[in-house]
Formats: sequence, structure tokens, C-alpha cells
Amino acid sequence: MQIDQVIERLIARFPAEPPAGIELLVRRIHERFADARVRDFVPLLVEKAAAQTVGVYPIEVTGEDPHSSEAMATI
Repeated sequence: MQIDQVIERLIARFPAEPPAGIELLVRRIHERFADARVRDFVPLLVEKAAAQTVGVYPIEVTGEDPHSSEAMATI
């Protein structure tokens, strides 16, 4: 899946940030595009938004399991 590739690229680009936080952030941003009519550019838009966010704000993962619905990536 293209979003998984976005996550991998951002983890490599921001090694100081927790991978689980980057994944959570990317997936939350991706959710915003769920109703997009044109899906071709969604991964690019998600990657750009996540990279801008991570570049400005550090990520902190709260919750025991970063994959749970209760987990939050705070920025």
C-alpha cells in the first residue's frame, strides 16, 4: 500500500522521531482524505502534511499500544 511506503520514507527521514508516532500521524492525516473524490494524489498530500508537521513539532505517543484507537500522537 502506498501509505505504508509513505510511513517508511518518513521514518527514514526523521530517525529521531518514534516510528509508532510517525505511523499514527500518517494514518490520522490519511483519514482526513477518506472522502476525497480524486485519490491519485492522496499519498503525496499525506506525506507532505506529515513531513511538515514532524519537521516543526516533535511527536509524543501516548497510550500503551500505538495501534489502539485510544493512542494519540501529540505534536
